[in-house]
Amino acid sequence: MSPRPLIRWPDKRLQTAAAPVGEITDEIRALWADMVDTMEAMPGYGLAAPQIGVMLRLAVVDCSKSRGQVVRLADPEITMVGEQMFDWEEASPNIPGVSARLSRPARVAVAYTDETGARVEKKFEDLWATSVQHQIDHLNGRMFFDRLSRTRRQMLLKKASRR
Repeated sequence: MSPRPLIRWPDKRLQTAAAPVGEITDEIRALWADMVDTMEAMPGYGLAAPQIGVMLRLAVVDCSKSRGQVVRLADPEITMVGEQMFDWEEASPNIPGVSARLSRPARVAVAYTDETGARVEKKFEDLWATSVQHQIDHLNGRMFFDRLSRTRRQMLLKKASRR
């Protein structure tokens, strides 16, 4: 497997909701492998399929310090959101050179289909929770800066356009 090229903002695919995956096939597993390679090459904590131009509800996340703890998600849905918040400086390789500090729930539970085809539910905390929520935003056609106020979003996009 190998890293895939990332599409660049303002590509419309980054603003479009991805289609459900359904059955887990060898092609889906191969795509996940490419996504892991792409995430590691960035490097980053997660990657959603639309970021490489594939409009399917697929994501990978690995926030472990030593790496190698990748969670592969198909058709993820947040089923529980905690009350406590977690702040993190978020960015996207699709719009390089800009970032913003966001506050997201520190704990979430997510139902998803794993690489074996089983529907599972897993709890994520802190950076893991932030990354999973960030990837689900991508699957829904949202970028991290869509969570900013209009003024902050415009400033960030103006800064990105100068790069």
